[in-house]
Amino acid sequence: MVDEVCLNDALLAGAKEVFETMIFMDIEESSEPDRQVECDALLGSITFKGNLEGCLTICCGVLCAKTIAVNMLGMDSGEELSKEETHDAIGEVTNMVMGSVKSRVQDSVSDLEVSIPSVVSGRGLDSSLGDGTTRILVKVGIEDEYIAELSLLYRENSR
Repeated sequence: MVDEVCLNDALLAGAKEVFETMIFMDIEESSEPDRQVECDALLGSITFKGNLEGCLTICCGVLCAKTIAVNMLGMDSGEELSKEETHDAIGEVTNMVMGSVKSRVQDSVSDLEVSIPSVVSGRGLDSSLGDGTTRILVKVGIEDEYIAELSLLYRENSR
């Protein structure tokens, strides 16, 4: 079975790969662990099941999400972006990061089925899977301007 350190590394490396190659933005693990995501936020979530079951989430402020969407869609920064386009972009980023994490851990966790992503907006967003879960939380700085939280909640499936 895969260990927590391996999943932490896979989460950060997977997110870096997606952000650098598909969104053209640099991300680094935050040197400010107490810095919080701004109040109005989006939370992209995707679940998985198999040998492990759980969910991967990406939480960032609305301004960060809009910047991600603009970069991902190749738009000019002054162009208007709809709420739906921003939500779709965060959902797709969540999906791509999950795919990248899955490819990194497939030797240890061979049986993972992934859902479609969902995105919610609000304040103080968080996710939980109840008792018996392990949570990996990585705060990242995006372009030295924004903060985002990458989270992986999981438990071993006892099927």
